[in-house]
Amino acid sequence: MPRSAPAWGEDAEAPVAGVVPGTRAAAGTGPEPAAGAPDAATALQVLRRLDTGPRGLTEDEAALRLARCGANTLPAREDASWPRLLVRGLRDPFTAVLLCLALVSAAVFAWSTACVILALVVTSSVLRASGEYRADRSMAQLRELVATTSTVLRRADEEAAPGAREVPVEDLVPGDIVQLGAGDLVPADVRLLRARGLTVHQSALTGESAPVPKHAADVTGAAGPAGTAVFEQPQLCFQGSSVATGSGTAVVLETGGRTRFAAAYDRTVGRREASAFDRSVYGISWILIRFMLLTPPLVLMANAALRDRGLETLPFAVAVAVGLTPEMLPVVVTTCLARGAALLARTHGVIVKRLPALHDLGAVDVLCLDKTGTLTQDRPVVERGLDAAGADDPEVVRWAAVNAWWTLQLAELPEPDALDEAVLDTADEDDLMAYDGVAALPFDPVRRLATAVVRTPGRLGSHTLVVKGAVEAVLERCALAPADADRLADLADRAARDGLRVLAVATAERPARLRDYTPADERGLDFRGFVTLRDALAPTAAPALAALAARGVAIKILTGDHPGTAARACRDLGIELGPDQVVTADRTDALTDAELAGLARRTTVFARCTPEHKARISAALRTGGHTVGFLGDGVNDVSALWAADVGIAPRDATDVAREGADVVLAEKDLTAVDHAILAGRHSGGNIATYLRITLSSNVGNVIAMLAAGLLLPFLPMLPAQVLVQNLCFDTVQLAFAYDRPHPALLRRPATLDPRALLRFITGFGVLNAAADLATFVVLALALHGPGPAEDEAVFHSGWFTENLITQCLVMLLLRTGRRLFEDRPPGPVGWTAAALAVIGLVLPPSPLGPLLGLTTLPLEYYLLLTIVLALYAAGLVLARRRYERNLLGEGVPGGIG
Repeated sequence: MPRSAPAWGEDAEAPVAGVVPGTRAAAGTGPEPAAGAPDAATALQVLRRLDTGPRGLTEDEAALRLARCGANTLPAREDASWPRLLVRGLRDPFTAVLLCLALVSAAVFAWSTACVILALVVTSSVLRASGEYRADRSMAQLRELVATTSTVLRRADEEAAPGAREVPVEDLVPGDIVQLGAGDLVPADVRLLRARGLTVHQSALTGESAPVPKHAADVTGAAGPAGTAVFEQPQLCFQGSSVATGSGTAVVLETGGRTRFAAAYDRTVGRREASAFDRSVYGISWILIRFMLLTPPLVLMANAALRDRGLETLPFAVAVAVGLTPEMLPVVVTTCLARGAALLARTHGVIVKRLPALHDLGAVDVLCLDKTGTLTQDRPVVERGLDAAGADDPEVVRWAAVNAWWTLQLAELPEPDALDEAVLDTADEDDLMAYDGVAALPFDPVRRLATAVVRTPGRLGSHTLVVKGAVEAVLERCALAPADADRLADLADRAARDGLRVLAVATAERPARLRDYTPADERGLDFRGFVTLRDALAPTAAPALAALAARGVAIKILTGDHPGTAARACRDLGIELGPDQVVTADRTDALTDAELAGLARRTTVFARCTPEHKARISAALRTGGHTVGFLGDGVNDVSALWAADVGIAPRDATDVAREGADVVLAEKDLTAVDHAILAGRHSGGNIATYLRITLSSNVGNVIAMLAAGLLLPFLPMLPAQVLVQNLCFDTVQLAFAYDRPHPALLRRPATLDPRALLRFITGFGVLNAAADLATFVVLALALHGPGPAEDEAVFHSGWFTENLITQCLVMLLLRTGRRLFEDRPPGPVGWTAAALAVIGLVLPPSPLGPLLGLTTLPLEYYLLLTIVLALYAAGLVLARRRYERNLLGEGVPGGIG
């Protein structure tokens, strides 16, 4: 197929460290290799080493080798079963805290408390396991979409002639002879025996966007891994790559777990670092654990010292500790994340494999990605034609189109390659058909050019050679003075540094003849000019980048491409780059982790990245305090997917990339990433709102309980009343999982900062306790029953009612950006808060009241309570406004740290 080589000032592949394939015997199928790698061996030596030949293996030999080597598949990654996912969910720190409280409650015979806590734990774990199990099933379905056959030469027996047949990819063995054509996936690590115009996409392995020329010529000398990067070796092709143009025949070197593709897969094995969600949850958990461990001893000691009450207050102490715990947190968190994940899958085809990853998406403030396929498409477009002086010249593009058209027609190639297709898109077909094609010399990686011979209209008796290809290859065939050749080479080099691909075009007039044209005729050419091409921009990239920037997400481009190519794509997309914002990744090799973190914060583009660079830069950004997302689709991206807080891959990514990712997109599109981030912020915002409201209310209640326990001659609330109150509040809090956050929560990353949360719950908890203490004053001074028992029941009833109504106000007034009265339906939180207030008013005088030790309250109490609640609501509104102003001043709207 006509192909212009990618060596005209273009990008080179980013090498990947690893073991050169084929350097050991194929599991007993041949002799042990001698010292040296296949890149230093001739094709004959490789065939002998593998005990095979150009005619292929017999069926019996292939079956024997398959039994010895195993199937040509990646190492099995067993999907976790539903029971295993359920047990894994029990390791959640909040779940562990609740289980400890359930055990303590059972130890003091508070069976009702223990049962309620256990029910919450089971509900949360079942929801989480079910969501992750559904994601695993979706991933299993994606794995079944991969192509599964390859064309192989096999023989029935030693005497039979070889025949090409399609066999399942997993049945390939070392020594098989496979045939490759345009569009084929390379099924294993192979060594070329024959090739014609073969170019291969290795972007999944190296990150390089341009196809790489491959040929079967033996490598001379001792060029080994130390001398030549393995992916740059022209006679080797690797599993995970695909054929762009041309055809070839190759011998299989390695299969299954011994391929370089599998080596990247193996790098994903091991324990992953804690994500942003894990770090936040552990931080908040330990704050609550300290409080809960401290509260029961304080209650017991204070009651023993001041009220001479001993172990009989233990159930009350446990109830206080339970009151501090957000029992519904596992349920609310899991429901928020599961609903968000289900909505993403249903509306945008996004699969969240690990539910906490959805929260991490909402917390992402740095998104790392490759250029190819994300910001740009995997195809170029013509920028312009330049003459020898560097001025615009459309005629150069027309001659390039003539070359591409007639090379395609006369060489009987199935379709043009990407560069020829871009050139043909600019041409008029009638104009091209005005020429009569005579002969074609298609592109090959050695000559690095293609030639079409045509009859030009009006020029009888002469043929025109139209030559197009790599700059160096064309210039050396032109009749140019050395100074002119150097000047033209410098002009092409400047265009390449500006991120453009450059093709040189030349022509020559020859007398018409009948004998065949050969590469020897490509001499003494007249230079016509250059055709410059740029990467076609992804249509959704620019608006998606603008949307992400508006949401406070910084973009970092980690690519294997040339710095100029990456910078050009950024400029075309409107990304402003300063002088120090494009860095070649090898500059980072001498930096410490701290220095790299500072450089990564300032830099937008890292070019010429290897997989190790991508992973290290992602880790450095995390070390610098950022929550990092990484979008990748190739084997070279796997280590970075695991180094980030959340790894993102499209569904058409390589198997190993999809397996290593936390989130799988329907397609590689930044718009889908934006939708996923919004869904994460939606869920994260609801979780943060729930935590702020619940913990501040709980802290206020605990402070009030401790104060009342020391001031009153009786327990301020019976354990059963504490349990019912918590149960009511916990039940309505599930509405936060169904709430629609205010737009303020979606403008910035939704992080759970334990320190910011502690400041919030301390401040508003004290305000809540002040309302409770004011209620105590009202009850102590204004209300008295006929006897001590009635006084105790009135106090319990009055505080029970006030507690539920104040929690109703907290639910309504502490939702960020919300006002008590808005011109919109109340929503789930509004309705459940109203239900909570009704329960607080109705339960004490109801028939159930006496069973809980509650009684009817006099009318005067409700009048005084109204004043207390009005003052409390005003205090909440003023405090919240001040809190939000402070956070907005720090650039963190939404009050979530």
